[in-house]
Amino acid sequence: MKEDSVPAMNETITQQIPGTIAEGDLVLVWFDDERTYMIDVTRGKRVAIHCGKPLVVEDWIGQPFGKKIICQHGFCYLLKPTMEDLMMKASRESGIIYPKDAALLIMKAGIHSGSKVMEIGTGSGSLTMALAQAVAPNGHVFSYDRREDLPKNAYKNIDRAGLSKYVTFCQRQAMDPFTEKDFDAVTLDIPQPWEEVTVVKQALKPGGRLVSLNPTFNQIEKMAEALREQGFILVEARELLEREILARAGKTRPVQRMIGHTEFMLFAVKTSEVTTDLRQSAPIPVLPNVSGDETAPVLPVSDEKKTEGSKDNGPVSERQSPQA
Repeated sequence: MKEDSVPAMNETITQQIPGTIAEGDLVLVWFDDERTYMIDVTRGKRVAIHCGKPLVVEDWIGQPFGKKIICQHGFCYLLKPTMEDLMMKASRESGIIYPKDAALLIMKAGIHSGSKVMEIGTGSGSLTMALAQAVAPNGHVFSYDRREDLPKNAYKNIDRAGLSKYVTFCQRQAMDPFTEKDFDAVTLDIPQPWEEVTVVKQALKPGGRLVSLNPTFNQIEKMAEALREQGFILVEARELLEREILARAGKTRPVQRMIGHTEFMLFAVKTSEVTTDLRQSAPIPVLPNVSGDETAPVLPVSDEKKTEGSKDNGPVSERQSPQA
């Protein structure tokens, strides 16, 4: 061990053990009555709960995720939050895109690590988080919004999820051209997406995917026609309805309340301007003649192949029949 790496006298050496809670982590506190809290782990913090004395957050540091804590009037577990938890617990100043819709959107748009994604309509940043997680660590999300105040809340949500280095927030007005180009995919969550089709098409790569999210039939109908007019293909609309099932011995049934209509999702693909016409006849190849002085075309082989050594004596009906 090098001298400069030797700890000083009475110095505490701290090293996080994999699977344990560290300072700065997010913890989902799940209670037995299915109430949940999203807590930032910081020293000196106490969290008021609905079933007993406040919890001392500092005591969680170094403890494993999944640990059970017994409170005065119940118990809870300390869980590592998923992207679903982060989206549903995001601070909201507008409606959010639900995890069920974000999951299909990412799959249908072909978004993966390394993708360059444009988001028009930042909102509260719930979809931005899902996109950022999908493109990490080698991709990037450019999120555009016409308002200057709203993305501040989205930035807090993204930063809290630890994904801020994968997102760039931009301010622009409708129909303004984009400084960035060659996007692999674009999402639109705005009231009048058809106004953006022309500029979005210019920013997308050939073969790039587009997803428009709107709550009404009139919006997706008008957007679908605008996309077809601009030459987009594979224009299709989807809706997902999510229903939870109570799985219990002898009395399994659907829950009485469900996540019904949230958004319609309209998908489309940008085509390339390059076209190959296979109907044009290819030139006939030529080979050297026997003399070598000239070249002769290679004629196509007839569909009617003759038997080797036979002669064409006309139709069978006109040939002389063999004697009996």
